[in-house]
This record gives sequence, C-alpha cells and structure tokens, in this order.
Amino acid sequence: MVEHYDPQAVEAKWQRRWEADGAYQVDNDDRRPPFYVLCMYPYPSGPAHQGHVRNYTFGDLLVRQRTMQGYAVLSPIGFDSFGLPAENAAIRTGVHPREFTDARIQELKSSLKRLGASYDWRREIRSHDPEYMRWNQVIFQRFLDAGLAYRKNAPVNWCPGCQTVLANEQVLADGTCERSGDLVEKRDLEQWFFRITAYADELLEALEGLDWPDRVKVMQRNWIGRSEGAEFDLAVEGRDGEPGIRVFTTRPDTAFGMTFVVLAPEHPLVPALTSPEQRAAVEEFVARVRTESDIERQSSDGPLDKRGVFTGSYALNPFNGARVPIFLADYVLMTYGTGAIMAVPAEDQRDWDFARAYDLPIVRTVAPPDGWEGEAYTGEGPRINSEWLNGLTDTAEAKAKAIDWLESRDVGRRTVNYRLRDWLLSRQRYWGCPIPVIHCPTDGIVKVPEEQLPVLLPDDVEFLPTGDSPLRHHPGFLNVTCPRCGGPAERETDTMDTFVDSSWYFLRFCDPWDRSRPVSLDAARRWMPVDQYIGGIEHAILHLLYARFYTRALADQGLAPAEIREPFGRLFTQGMITMDGSKMSKSKGNLISPEQYFETVGADSLRLFHLFVGPPGDDFDWSAQTDQMIEGCHRFLGRLWRLAAGAVFESGGGATVSQRAAEPVDTDMDKETHRLMDRVDSDYSRWSYNTAVAACMEFLNTLYKYVQGPAGGRAETVDFAVDTLLLLLAPMAPHITAELWEMRHPEAPPLHAQAWPAADPAMLVIETVTMVAQVNGKVRDRLEVPVDITAEQAEALVLASPRVVEALGGVTPKKVISRPPRLVNVVV
Repeated sequence: MVEHYDPQAVEAKWQRRWEADGAYQVDNDDRRPPFYVLCMYPYPSGPAHQGHVRNYTFGDLLVRQRTMQGYAVLSPIGFDSFGLPAENAAIRTGVHPREFTDARIQELKSSLKRLGASYDWRREIRSHDPEYMRWNQVIFQRFLDAGLAYRKNAPVNWCPGCQTVLANEQVLADGTCERSGDLVEKRDLEQWFFRITAYADELLEALEGLDWPDRVKVMQRNWIGRSEGAEFDLAVEGRDGEPGIRVFTTRPDTAFGMTFVVLAPEHPLVPALTSPEQRAAVEEFVARVRTESDIERQSSDGPLDKRGVFTGSYALNPFNGARVPIFLADYVLMTYGTGAIMAVPAEDQRDWDFARAYDLPIVRTVAPPDGWEGEAYTGEGPRINSEWLNGLTDTAEAKAKAIDWLESRDVGRRTVNYRLRDWLLSRQRYWGCPIPVIHCPTDGIVKVPEEQLPVLLPDDVEFLPTGDSPLRHHPGFLNVTCPRCGGPAERETDTMDTFVDSSWYFLRFCDPWDRSRPVSLDAARRWMPVDQYIGGIEHAILHLLYARFYTRALADQGLAPAEIREPFGRLFTQGMITMDGSKMSKSKGNLISPEQYFETVGADSLRLFHLFVGPPGDDFDWSAQTDQMIEGCHRFLGRLWRLAAGAVFESGGGATVSQRAAEPVDTDMDKETHRLMDRVDSDYSRWSYNTAVAACMEFLNTLYKYVQGPAGGRAETVDFAVDTLLLLLAPMAPHITAELWEMRHPEAPPLHAQAWPAADPAMLVIETVTMVAQVNGKVRDRLEVPVDITAEQAEALVLASPRVVEALGGVTPKKVISRPPRLVNVVV
C-alpha cells in the first residue's frame, strides 16, 4: 500500500514506459480493425497552451478508449512548421527560422509528452523537412501539368505588416490582416493559383454526406456560394460593334425593372466607358476603392452617395431597349460573377438605397401584397411592368421564360456562378515551401526536373522587410540555367501558402516512410478517411475546404486512391477558451501555460478539468474559479488513490472490507457499478465527457459510503467497483489509473491493454422506483414500488399511506390521477 499520491513521479514513470514500449505505435499490417484519430496539424509556436491541452486531451481520450475496444488506432503527430512567425522572429532577433522553428517544436513536443498524449512518434512529419518539401513540390508540378495550378496577374490582398499576399479568407471583417492587424491593401501582382473552382459543385454536393457539425457545413456551403441564373450582354450607347457589358443575375425575370447598371471599379471596360467630363471623378473613386478590402466594400456601412460614381455612359436594356446609366460602386466585386450587375432597385434593397442616393428611377416588376409599406420587395407576387411576363406568379416559371427569351435571341444564356474563388497560393516570403518552377526568357515557365527536387531554401539570406521575398536578393538561389534550353533563367521566388502543407499531411501519415510516392495507395486505403478529426471551428473554411479539394485533386491525378474523395469522415470542433471574454493568444499575453499545473497537481488533474468544465463543443472562460475546479479534480484523484491503493482501510476512517457472502447491499453496489459502465460508455459516444467525469465522481462517493457503511464492503464487490472505475477513467486520467492498476494487479497486462468494460444488461434492470404521492399537487409521501405496478395498485397503495390519510383528514377524494410508476395525485 502506497498512501501518498505523487503525480509527478507517477506521470514521469508512465510516460517513459509508454515511450519505451511503443504502446501506441501501430503498423500498417496490424490485423485489428483500423481506426484513425487525428487532431489538427499544430503550428509550433512554443510550449503548449490550454487550447492545446483541451484539443489533445479529447484526441488522446478517444485513442485510448478505441484501443481498449480492440481497434488498431492510428494516432500520428506532426508540425505545421512553415509560416510567418518564424520569419518575423528572424527579422527581430537574427535567429534563423529553421533554428527558431526546431526549438519551438521541441518545446511543444515536451509539453505534449508531459500531458500524456499517446502518439506514434515514428510517423512525425514537419512541413520544413526536405522529404515533405519534395513531395509538396512533386504534387504542385502534377497539378501544373493538369491545369490545376496556373499563374496570372491579379489584384491581391497585400498586408504591409507581414509584407506578403493574403488569401481572401485571411482578411478579417474590418479589413485587417488576421495575423498582424494591419489594414490590408490591394495590389496587382503575378500570382500562382490552384483551380479549386473546378471542384466547386462536388465540394458543395458532398457536404450532405459528411458527419460534420451543421454550422461547419453551412459555413462551407455559404463560402462556395452557388447561384443559378443567367448571363447576358448589354450594348453600350455609342459603341456599336464594340464588346458590351456582360452581367450575371439570379433574377432575369426582373430585368424590365433595370434602371441602372453597376460595374466593379476594377472592371476592364471602365477606362473606355468613362466620359471626359467624368474621368477625374472616376479615377479618384477607383484609387480610393483600391485601398479597401473586399469585406469593407461589401459592408453596409457608410453613405451610399459616397460609394459610387457615374461613368458618363449609358447601356441599353435588351428586354425593353431602355437607356440606363452606367455607374461604378465599391460593393460590386470583380471576383464575383462578371464584375457587373443590372440594378433593379424595386426588388433589391441595396439597389433601392443606391437609386435614392443618386436620384435614379425605381420600377416595380413584382407587385407587393396589398398594404405593403416597405421599400424593395423580394417576395412572391404577380409580374407587372414586364410586358410578356406580366401576370406570372411563379418565380421559377418567370425566370425560365426570361432565360429562354435571352437564349432565343443569342444575347444571354443559363449559367451558374460561385462565390468561391481559386486558391491564391503565392507568398512573397522566405519561410515556406519553394514553388518548383523556373522562368526562362525563351521557354517561359519551366518545371524544375523532378530528379532535382526538392528545391531547398538557402540558409544565408538577409531578412529585411522590403516587400520582396528575401529569395529575390539571393543570387545563388535566383540565377539558374534553364533545364530546357540551357540559357540563363531565374528561379521562382514565391513560396507556397502554408495551407498547402496542411492540405494533405493526413495522407502522408498513413506511410511516411514511402520514398517512392507522396501517398502510399495501400496504406491510404487501409486508414483513410480519418475516422475522427478534431480541431477548432476557425478552420471551417480555410483548412477544411482546402483539404477536401486536395484529397480530390490528388485522387484524380493518381497520387491518392481514386475512391477516397473526402479526407475526414467525422469532425468534432471543440469550444474556445477565453479569458475575460477574449480569445487566448500570445499577442494578447493571456496564454496560461500547463507547465505550472504539471509541476503541482499533475497532468491528470488538468486533463480531468478540461473534460469536466463543460460540454467539449462549448466555449468556456478561464476565470478566478478555474484553479479551484482544477484543485477539486486533484482532490478527486487523491480520494481515488486512497481507496484503490487500500490506504482508506488503514486510516481509521471507518472504511472496512471483508470476505463474505453477497448481501442485498452488495448486489445494489454491483448494480451501481454496471450502471456506471453503461452511463460512461454512452457519454463517451456522445462526446459528453463532462457528464462522464461527473458520473465517476458520484460513483466514488457512493463507493466510499458503501465501504464506510455498517456492514463495510464485500471484498469482491469493492474490487469489481474499483477496477471498473480505473478502466473507465483510463482514457481520461491515464497515468494515475495505470499506476493503481499495476499496484493492484502486478502480474496482469497493463491497464490500457485491458478490454473496455461492458455492462451486463441484466444488471441494468431497475426492479423498483420511487413513486411520489401527492394530495392536491403537494408531495405527501414517497413510496418504493415495482416498476410494473398497475394504476389500480398504485392508487390503493397511495390511499393506504398514513401520510396521505392524514393529509386527507377524512375527506373523500374527488378523483385520483395515476401515472404509475412515478406519480399518483389525489384531488379533493
């Protein structure tokens, strides 16, 4: 018997043991059924914080439970090690990004190991490893061959603080960079893109079959933004024979109400359409808009009379020949549709407001209901002011007839548009995977020969925030010989967006030792898709959408199994930890390190707190009471230790245990143990870890009362209860439970190699329940009754109760309401 619980000694012992034994290493030829658990690829910013603890505790619990259930569980880990923080640190301190990153990885690894997280460390991947870079570059070249990677000049989001291009998704709602907080600008640059839009329909349609949170699917569905409608051309007055303005609309049936046209300020026709009288105003407006982000431009803030400008030109409405003015407006984007819209103010509120601001006419084409007092009307109703559409009440029919009319005159066609844009992957920074192409004056874009991959980053670069990639100033990297013509050429100096690294790492984990291809087809078929993926809701659009695209594109290029189209079968998004309502982050200086808890109450107490604090999917605020809750979890484990180690029976606290024949009190305790198995197993399956911890705490209290009762505990019953509790707690608090199990069963296999406990259905049957006896709705008595008691039996039992008889006072009941076996209410 060891009376004192020393979490630091226990945890260090078992962490060494698990690592030495390869307890959670799994081979690809393991004959057990496969199960793949993966937490999102962590960025190595330093030691773990409480967000890491929460995320990786959830994953570790599942790994350990599924292993006990007989699965071969793949639990790999790696590090998303490219990115701006390391390069910015190099600018500040002079420490090379590789050295900085490797040090941060060691810090995070140390924290994860002290947490007791169970990983197959043999499969570790780092994005900046040459082998991983090589395969990243091979994949890029295959995408280039297939037309899925391409280069074009495009207006891009430029962060002056980070000195690089940002994807639309990396610009916050206020127009600032999600990382630096700087106001994002617009610049025109030659950029590399992935053609994710080629998969827009499949990405959208396949969402329905995913076992993902609904809110994540809604976010992806909205981001892809599929719209069905029509494109048609508007002739421009005075430009006979010249190209017209092509517009996209989801409501061609309202085109008779078009009273003006709006172009994006970046539209290529703007210079040609601007009259001499309006040129100065238009150029000033375009210059101002270029400083705004897409999100700012689409907001409803600001006076509309400052958000547009007249070009001086007019278009002709093909439906009725009406002459309509052409405006520019900041809220129309070149990246959606055609960069031009027909404005129908009577059926669109923003167009209504714009028309009022610029004194433009408003013509209704759908009759609002009687008594309508609003402005723009977007509901159903009969068509009016629409010539051959007048009287139609069904919108779908009216749209179809309008599109048929456009197609019959060869001025328009049915089309589908998407909000989704192609993935801009160029980054003008050093610390990322180089794009493996060469720019030759003679041959244009030429791939680096595959046998020369990977293209590695030179170490001797100068880190200055110049706005150019540091690689552009490194002659040894920049100047090369064209592999096709042998002439002088320049290497591409942009590096890949770091989301490229995290878009296929889960596939590489299946067999990271394969040197012949990026993804082992056999290994991927065994393990993919990931059975359970765990991470934050903040990745709903970027990472998760890119990973879905990459999985499909790799399959279509023969680089991954053709039948695997989705990377993650089930997704769980854990809640966020806040402090005083703000997200915990290094920049805000409010991160709470787990190390202080490892050194005091231990990792198991901290893990248990994160499981107990609330539903895993909910946010929670780290407050002054948090330490008290962690200490409460530590006290619970201390009580578990004293009981399981036997100290409680020798401390004089009244607890006893003996060898004896089973008595009713012992049978009741055995039933409590089986009910605990059933409840915790159900809670685990529902991700209701907080109630599972609560159930274990309640059970320990019951067990203490049992052994401290008048008869004490029966040895066999106590052993069964304690062992069951250790097994159920094993995934949640692995160190202390492993130690106590070994203490109690020194010759048996380790705790986490034991089978997951299963309740006996016969022991779950409840034979009696407590029935409430009421008089006029007030509780007068509680009676233990059989679960199958009839209404007549329940009524007779309640009317015979001395407490009920006393409450009636001789009055004859008017009626008796029986709801057996829970309630009988006597009404007088």
